[in-house]
This record gives sequence, structure tokens and C-alpha cells, in this order.
Amino acid sequence: MTYAETLQYLYAQAPDFQEAGKRAYKPGLGNTLLLDEYFGHPHRRFTSIHVAGTNGKGSTSHLLAAVLQRAGYRVGLYTSPHLNDFRERIKVNGAEIPEQHVVDFAEKHKATVERIRASFFELTMMMAFDFFAQAKVDAAVVEVGLGGRLDSTNVITPALSIITNVGLDHTELLGDTLEKIAREKAGVIKPGVPVVVGEHQPEVARVFEQTAAERQAPLAFANRLRSAADTKKYALDLHGEYQQRNLCTALAALDCLRERGVFSFSQKNIEDGLRTAAALTGLRGRWEQLCDRPKIICDTAHNPHGLQQTMAQLARTPCGQLHIVFGMAADKDIDGAAALLPRNARCYFTQASTPRALPARALADRCRAAGLQGEAYPTVAQALQAAKASAAANDLIYVGGSTFVVADALKAYATL
Repeated sequence: MTYAETLQYLYAQAPDFQEAGKRAYKPGLGNTLLLDEYFGHPHRRFTSIHVAGTNGKGSTSHLLAAVLQRAGYRVGLYTSPHLNDFRERIKVNGAEIPEQHVVDFAEKHKATVERIRASFFELTMMMAFDFFAQAKVDAAVVEVGLGGRLDSTNVITPALSIITNVGLDHTELLGDTLEKIAREKAGVIKPGVPVVVGEHQPEVARVFEQTAAERQAPLAFANRLRSAADTKKYALDLHGEYQQRNLCTALAALDCLRERGVFSFSQKNIEDGLRTAAALTGLRGRWEQLCDRPKIICDTAHNPHGLQQTMAQLARTPCGQLHIVFGMAADKDIDGAAALLPRNARCYFTQASTPRALPARALADRCRAAGLQGEAYPTVAQALQAAKASAAANDLIYVGGSTFVVADALKAYATL
């Protein structure tokens, strides 16, 4: 099989949540444990760091990986979803897994995959762990896919567990209150393994405190250990203001790893890693500026919890007219997101090239009912082109609402 044919096969055998949404979700570790035994428990051959949370877990994972790379370690990084290429999910020292390795993995293990009927995420995760073991990584930063307790990645016993924060997202799967969602995320806390929680949120802090006490896991809240003054000492090549929260979480996690002697790194390693995190790890789509005149900024914030932060930064960003290219997955809190968009913006409602996208016309109707003004465009490329054609040099175009919208925008921008 070619690489393209292999991806088609993997998607056909086991739908990906990125494409199929709830239909692809298989809670529980049954299949993962079967795959883990078949592959010889590859995650036991490297030290791992487990990162959960509603928002910021991807950025936090990349920040940690960058610092460890600067310290001279060989670092695996497993994240999801991807923007443009499946291989973005699995990296070693910033380099994506080779296409041929993906092809060989699928062909070699096809019979087992079909027998176990593994989900796309279960299979992808095991591909990552097997690749990391073969690559002899010293460390692997593993981002939780969804929730925590029943997530496939929860098969690992890490050196450190991290929970960035808790917000209302995937409520149909994880629960409809912050406390219910927190309990799912607290499932990554392992007996005796220290846990860093990024934000002390009064509504859910007790959930983490109780779970950590029950499992005798040392617990620390990052924003109680590190102040805003601490984070401002560091330069980042990630420019969203919300990255200060992720930086706080990453710094607290690094403190924990160093204090426990898990890894060794200098202050210079920390500074260099944070300053070049996106460049080292290939992270994209986080308050990423694509153009200067007009200024075009894209961001993957995709739920009200995340959009609240990006909209606040947008309100503080000087510009002429504000244009917003906006699309969302159908299973998100559309009305909650619409309520956060500025009323003075010209909106270009659109839909990403994924079955999960809410149709542009339906999104436009919902947003107009909330008091927003704009037209519907069938593709992100058309919406972005329309916004760019309307924008003056000192205007600002914000592209977001969904990871998938940002992915399509990055593809489209190269041709505009």
C-alpha cells in the first residue's frame, strides 16, 4: 500500500474521532490492553509524562518536549488531532514518523487490528508507543485524547501526570457538569505518581484533592506554585496570551520532574526550550500570525472555555475593522461560542472539510440569532478569500472556532 492508501485503510477499519466524532469513541481500556500485550508493552521501555485537560494540553505537551529536547534527551511526542498530516501526531525530537513506517506498521499488523477491531485512536496510540520504543526515546510526552479515566493512553504509568484545567467540552461523553468532567480527567492520577494541576478551580479542586489523597499521589496546583511574575521572565515563540497559563503549568511540571530526579536540565535548557518550542516541535495554529497587512491570525480554540481567552486577547489587539472567519464542529456549544464573538466584527461563517462540521448556513442562522452579522461560505478557503478581499491593510482577520477550520485555513492561505 502507498501512504495515502494506508491512511484510507486505517480510517476505514477504525473511524477516527477527528472525523467521525462520538461514533468513533470507544470508552474503556479493553482493546488497548490487548494491543499492549500483543506489542510487548512498548510504553514500559521509556519514561512518560501524561498530559490531560480540557484546553492547553497540546501546548503544554509541546513546551515540555521542547525543554527536554534542549536538555539533550531523545523525546517522543504524541498529540491529537493533527492539522494537515496524520504524522503530526507522532514525533521524535520534532521529526514526524516516516510515511514508510506508517505503511509498514499497518501492513505488518493488519490481521491483529482486524481481529481486535481497535479504534483509530487505539491503533494510532499503539503505533506511537511502538515507534518510540524502536527509536529508543528517553522520554515521551503523551497527550490524552479525550477525558482521561477511559482514554486509551491511560494504560501508561507515567513519571508525572498533568491536568491543565477543566471546562465544558465533550459533555455528551464526559458529563454535563465541571465536576463530572473533572472526575473523568482525575482518572489519569496513578497511585504514588505525582500530579500537577494547572489551575486551581474552586468548583473542581476538591475532586483532584480527594482522588490524589486516595491514591497517595503528591498533588500540586501550578498557579499556586508559580506566579505571573515567574512566567513573564520567559520568552515564548507561542504568542497567545493564554500560553502564560500553559507556561505556568509547564514550569511547575518541570520543577516536579527535576526535584524528583526524573530528568536533569539547566535553567538555560528551560529558557532555550521555551523560546523555541514551536520551532523545535512543529506546533502550529496557536495564535499564529499568517500575514501582517492585513493581519491574519488563526487559533484552534474550539469551545467557550478556550474562546473566552482568545476573544479577550482579540479585543486588546489594535486594528481597523475586525473580520472573523468562523466555523465549528456540530457537537460543540455553538450558542455559547456565538455569545463570545464581538458584535462589531464582520463574520464569514463557514464549515471545515470534515463530516463533523456544522453546515455553514446552519451556523450562520444560529449566530445571526445571537446578534452577529455575516454571510455563509461553503468552504474555509472561500470564506478566507472573501475576508481578505474585504479587508483593508490595517484590518485584522481572525480565523478560528475549530481545529479543522484552522487546518483548512493553513492549506488555503498558501494559495491565496
